[in-house]
Amino acid sequence: MGHLERLKGRKAIVTGAAQGLGEALLERIAKEGADAIGWDINYERMESTTRRIAELTGRKVLPAKVDVTDAEAVRKAVDEAVEQLGGLDLMICNAGILISGDSITFDINDWRKVIEVDLVGYFICAREAIRVMLPNKYGVVIQINSKSGKRGSYKNTAYAASKFGGIGVTQSLALEFAEQGIRVNAVCPGNLLDSPLWVNSLFKQYARNQGLTEEEIRQKYIQQVPMKRPCTYEDVANVVVFLASDEASYMTGQAINVTGGQEMH
Repeated sequence: MGHLERLKGRKAIVTGAAQGLGEALLERIAKEGADAIGWDINYERMESTTRRIAELTGRKVLPAKVDVTDAEAVRKAVDEAVEQLGGLDLMICNAGILISGDSITFDINDWRKVIEVDLVGYFICAREAIRVMLPNKYGVVIQINSKSGKRGSYKNTAYAASKFGGIGVTQSLALEFAEQGIRVNAVCPGNLLDSPLWVNSLFKQYARNQGLTEEEIRQKYIQQVPMKRPCTYEDVANVVVFLASDEASYMTGQAINVTGGQEMH
């Protein structure tokens, strides 16, 4: 697929960008003409990822070590990004964790940790980005949410709570800043079954929780999709680029499903 440079000249941050979906989004927006900084708590991985993407695309793509739950650190990192890039007009909030388990025995500290990263972290990043976008009366914030932001998820209370909450944050920020030229939207992907999150962690967690093999889990999740295929990074990136571009200039406060028909609300 040819890239039309729909984000030419944009200055962006992508959080949780060292690997997986975040890495794919960072690469895609650079191909679309944006200069960007990738944030991750794994700085070494982030550094090699940005080096690869910069070489591939010829754009300015830089790494930063940022913990999205640390309000002070996020504030500083946003200011540094503005200095390094010469502005900020796109913030893609992708950083997230997922810990699943049955609700009776779930460690409450793990429950809080999911909320802290996926919900509070999103709010902190969005707020700090909007702060520096306001003087220009222009900016786009995109949260990578989940189909679990639209309906409950089996043995996954913390994650679903954080994602439902994220849509509330998205809609509320969209209302608050609509007249100042800031758009805030969310993208709700289906199951990215080939991502590191699934391959390294979720297949094992869900197989254990559900008493099935990892291959049975994979088939089960594909069967749940009307289109009978998993979600891909490109499926998500296509929608993110559209929302980030001026083609979506009349869209704010939306949570767009990218689920192969699995979620329709």
